[in-house]
Amino acid sequence: MPERLEENSSPRAPDYSRSQAVAVPPAPPVEIEDEDKIESVRARGLSPSRMIWKKLRRNRVAMFGLYTLVALYAAAILAGFLAPYKYDNAAHDFPFYPPMITRIHLFDEQGNFTRPFVYGIIPDDPTLATYHDDLEKKYPLRFFVRGESYHILWIIRSDIHLFGVDEPGRIFLFGSDIVGQDIFSRILYGAQVSLSIGIVGIIISTLIGIIAGAVAGYFGGATDFLLMRLVEAVLAIPTIYFVLIMRQMFGTSLSSGEIYLIIIIIFVFIGWAMEARVIRGMVLSLKEQEYVIAARALGYTNTRIIFKHILPNTFSFVIVTATLTVPFYILGEVALSFLGVGIIEPEASWGNMLSAAQTNRYLYDFPWMLIPGVFIFLAVMAWNFLGDGLRDAADPRTLS
Repeated sequence: MPERLEENSSPRAPDYSRSQAVAVPPAPPVEIEDEDKIESVRARGLSPSRMIWKKLRRNRVAMFGLYTLVALYAAAILAGFLAPYKYDNAAHDFPFYPPMITRIHLFDEQGNFTRPFVYGIIPDDPTLATYHDDLEKKYPLRFFVRGESYHILWIIRSDIHLFGVDEPGRIFLFGSDIVGQDIFSRILYGAQVSLSIGIVGIIISTLIGIIAGAVAGYFGGATDFLLMRLVEAVLAIPTIYFVLIMRQMFGTSLSSGEIYLIIIIIFVFIGWAMEARVIRGMVLSLKEQEYVIAARALGYTNTRIIFKHILPNTFSFVIVTATLTVPFYILGEVALSFLGVGIIEPEASWGNMLSAAQTNRYLYDFPWMLIPGVFIFLAVMAWNFLGDGLRDAADPRTLS
């Protein structure tokens, strides 16, 4: 007879304490196929400046421009150290000597490897600028040699040069000009003038344009009307004719330092207007933002609101326009010096170095006189590459 279940008995509940835990597989990682989305996820939490730098580094052309500019400006600062001679050191017996950069010898007559050296120079016909090597005289290329005194940024003074040869030997890496001056040395010293004019000019004109545009846009009314009419009057002036007329008004009996300052003043007078008009338009929209209204409600002064709350939001635009405007300042100085109303001899400038290439004979027989033009091209293109890269990196539609 089957056993009866007890009346109060109930099915036993399963014992979960003795059962083994079931491993739950981890959720598969979310795959993001779009590279832009990946970068967007990684960029979260970065400041706008870091995001701009991150995007700029991905632009190879812009980084090439940046590295080129760093090299050019470093060479300009260290011109006295890198150049074997001073810009006005002339060897009148060796005019239009061809470049020696490909004629630095590493092997002697027996084919043995030796210290780099150059041969002496014997002029055949100075009027025709023909020479031949003096094989009996060798001048070893020495490094960290003492020579003419120079200064770096008016702070460090020294007479040690990176390389050179013993007197009476001469080394012309890029050849010599009409009076026997080393073109390589003059290019380095000329970079101090041509490149610095762009930097100094754009800094001053940008500051004036920012202040004028901010004041006009923020206060409006009669202040805005007067400043904008002044801007329109400046923009209506034909640039090239105004520059030439203003330069001629100061006469020709000026030193190169005075001409340098006059050129900067002329460029600043022309360049601030465009910057002011654009900044004024940006300020008109920014002053209606909630944080500006809140700053007014808290009783902040107009100066603090303009300089601490409004202008910082225009810096990305200012940096981009500045990098795109610097080439015009460089080319402006080059044009003035090329036409003979800029930096004058014996001071070196890329523009007055090119002025010697206006003669057809120089172009055909002495093409190395055009080497300064190569550096002008490099500097201008590098600034344009960097400016285009910054413009793309600072695009607000991509800063997310």
